[in-house]
Amino acid sequence: MVMDGLQGYWDAPKSEGLAVCVVAPAPALQAGLNSMLASLEIIDQVYTVGSLVEFELYRSIIDILILTPGVESSPDLEDSIKDSPLLGVLILVAEKQGRSWFIPDITSGAWGILPLEATIEQFEAAVRAIAAGLSIGVPEMISFLPDEEMTGQEDPLIDPLTDREMEVLQLLAQGKANKQIALNLVISEHTVKFHVSSIYTKLGAANRTEAVRLGVRRGLILL
Repeated sequence: MVMDGLQGYWDAPKSEGLAVCVVAPAPALQAGLNSMLASLEIIDQVYTVGSLVEFELYRSIIDILILTPGVESSPDLEDSIKDSPLLGVLILVAEKQGRSWFIPDITSGAWGILPLEATIEQFEAAVRAIAAGLSIGVPEMISFLPDEEMTGQEDPLIDPLTDREMEVLQLLAQGKANKQIALNLVISEHTVKFHVSSIYTKLGAANRTEAVRLGVRRGLILL
């Protein structure tokens, strides 16, 4: 489990020209996030608003919604988010901050959790992953999720992944081809194919995208 595990992996149906909306009560935070997000090539438009009420003005044209600490939520607004064409929601969490609502309750799409002080590389990886339909986070942020979101969604693995299979899965998440994985791990391409096949079997996956998605859900791959 490494912080940059999903960097380089994105199989998004819409990998560029994304429109994002930052909801931040503080103007300084709005300006900082606007500047940082606008520098990412995959983002075409950044909107900044002070509340979810203002987000209503843009919800029909936004791909990814970014929520910051201090944003006030309500059941009506959560329903509004669910009904919007969002690809997903990214929530920024301050250190030791609790949350009054949970991500699965506010979006039918992908979701992500990042610390407020995340690096630009982590923001880019998170945006790309969400656009690809992946739900991602970092360990200390994942711990904020209710128990039912961390357990029960997937049956336990009959056979746990070996250390080598974990390495291969991590490289799959980075979008590397079998030949690149073989070079990275100094093993043969035939051995890589064997490990990939074993990963598919253990995770119940049919392809790379599904293996990565299941790996994220099981906590095997973390941003």
